[in-house]
Amino acid sequence: MAKLTHLDPEGRPVMVDVSAKAITRRVAVAAGYLELDASAAEALARGGGPKGDPWTVARLGAVGGVKRASDLIPLAHPLAIDAVDVTHHWDPEARRAWLRVQVSCEGRTGIEMEALTGVTVGLLVLYDMLKAVSHGMTLGPARLLRKEGGKRGTLTLPWPGCPWKP
Repeated sequence: MAKLTHLDPEGRPVMVDVSAKAITRRVAVAAGYLELDASAAEALARGGGPKGDPWTVARLGAVGGVKRASDLIPLAHPLAIDAVDVTHHWDPEARRAWLRVQVSCEGRTGIEMEALTGVTVGLLVLYDMLKAVSHGMTLGPARLLRKEGGKRGTLTLPWPGCPWKP
């Protein structure tokens, strides 16, 4: 069984010491969706509600979420982010608003939490942009699609139904 790295021998939470790890190029890609009811879906298809263009604000929120991940996740290391790419996809049949966040840096620890935080915050922003029309929305799931770098190398996690390949 794999050992949990964020616990000391007594089972107390600790921030992992990454100082001895090699600096490598790190990339993480995460995706998730917000499922909308008919009213929210109609508003999104029209280009938004009373608050304006929801996609633009959600994309900015996703970038902000990436940048603040270590403030929100207690044992995450602050990382110097090199790039964030946010894309969206609207699936009108399933009434799903998808976000994909790709994050990269040169560092000693993974960047998966930043990508997942970006997706989740971006989707929460989308919810906020559409809630004036309806609260009938469900957040998630969100998940990691790919990570690169570190001692494990590249890991891909296919997600059937996701509009993007890992």
